[in-house]
Amino acid sequence: MSADTVVDYHTRTQHFPWRYARSLGYMDWATQPKPFRWYEGAARTPLPRPAPTQSPALEAVCAGTVRPAAVNLASIGQFFGDSLAISAWKAFGDNRWALRCNPSSGNLHPTEGYLVCGPGLGFGDQANLLHYACREHAMEHRRTMPLALWSGLLAGLPESTLLIGLSSIVLRESWKYGERAFRYCLLDAGHALGALAYAAAALGWRCALVPRPGDDSLAALFGIADAEGPEAERPDLLLAVGPDLAPGSSDGWLPEPAAIRAVGELPLAGAANRLAAAHQPWPIIEACADACTQPDLAPTRSTSRPASTPSPAAGPEESVSARAMFHQRRSAVAMDGSSTMSGTAFFALLRRTLNSPPVKALPWPPHIHLGLLVHRVDGLAPGLYMLNRDTGSSAPLNEEVRGFTGAPRVQDAAGLDLRLLMSEDLRAEAQAIACTQDIAADGAFSVALLANFDAPIRERGPWWYRRLHHEAGAVGQILYIEAEAAGLRGTGIGCYFDKLTHDLLGLRDESLRVLYQFTIGGPVEDTRLQTLPAYPE
Repeated sequence: MSADTVVDYHTRTQHFPWRYARSLGYMDWATQPKPFRWYEGAARTPLPRPAPTQSPALEAVCAGTVRPAAVNLASIGQFFGDSLAISAWKAFGDNRWALRCNPSSGNLHPTEGYLVCGPGLGFGDQANLLHYACREHAMEHRRTMPLALWSGLLAGLPESTLLIGLSSIVLRESWKYGERAFRYCLLDAGHALGALAYAAAALGWRCALVPRPGDDSLAALFGIADAEGPEAERPDLLLAVGPDLAPGSSDGWLPEPAAIRAVGELPLAGAANRLAAAHQPWPIIEACADACTQPDLAPTRSTSRPASTPSPAAGPEESVSARAMFHQRRSAVAMDGSSTMSGTAFFALLRRTLNSPPVKALPWPPHIHLGLLVHRVDGLAPGLYMLNRDTGSSAPLNEEVRGFTGAPRVQDAAGLDLRLLMSEDLRAEAQAIACTQDIAADGAFSVALLANFDAPIRERGPWWYRRLHHEAGAVGQILYIEAEAAGLRGTGIGCYFDKLTHDLLGLRDESLRVLYQFTIGGPVEDTRLQTLPAYPE
């Protein structure tokens, strides 16, 4: 029944031109949640400020050729500074709000970050659980653990490994988006995963999603197991990060249950701040989140991973500063309707969705494919294209996408399974699909991120609903960074009409479903806004 609950949630929270997913329908400013979580009474260790100017090229980061940095307080500060930190403040009149390196639906930021690490890194002589306070760019000390317990917890992973936890406060999204908010929390966690993977690669570190610990284990590890009520956090995912991780070494890793229990029984410092004056309940979100709770999966010593795709050819990011891209990334609020993208940059972007740090962090073959509504890309006819991201199989697309099997491959897209399904001007369709938003038609192209949906959820477990969104968000982060590298800008679009997208692609059932929309083009800057430093002295 839990798989049916998840599928029913996704179906119920679709937008239609005549009916949007259920929400309050207005902005209740009196109950707007605070944008930052902190733990009152917890000690803090300030992190060194990130240095965006000291950066490898984005090409080297994507190729994995950056020389590994030592794991210490400075590199940890750089790591979080390049991924989950504030990138700038914006001001308009008396209003002031923060932008972050990791994007979020509505800039609401439900995602919280945690670090579990060993001694000798600037946080004391014991192992630690720390919460990342991005407003201050500091670590809040929540729990210490004996070294013997840390060694038992980490057994099988290198001593230099950092464990990074992500969780979601669903309230932050549901305040604005109502029942559809759980989708956005999952996408935001995927974006944060992508941002962390890029930041790790810029330090020469490997980053890998750890797939086997279940939600109860993660909640104990992150110190959120006893949190209750509408402001509680739900665990999203766990990452292993470090310079000494071998490919696949964390895929089969599962902490000993006794070690997790022992960690969960240690005292916690600090109390979570109150986020909102009042809360609107959304029972369907709770039901879906409960239904896709992941149990601990059986440990395995297998180190097999999906076959890697060939390294993509060098793109325009050869001389582009990676950290400049991480920190200048923004979501465009409007596109100019005239900027084009070069064919070289377009194909380089698509190749990056096959083999770049966020993709390498995922221990499964691609489940997300790209439907591309091309408007202005040099050398490409306007029309509908489909990119199969799973180089090992095109079966789902052959069976479900209208005309995919017989569609011609794009000859200039060497190494890509990119096919032209329909050659015509689809700007009106792009706008209609994106809840009639001009931005989808005014970009150089828009993207529908489609998931192999029904089979993974029913065959592997309903928690795969979360994994599919995590992958979609990680791919979205690639689109953001590559858009910046090409001199353009991207925007994730959470408001779209699911069925119009499915109809355009000729999808017949639930085997494939759209999880996310995106657009890339020339941004229109709002000159009324003032930009302020992320961390002024």
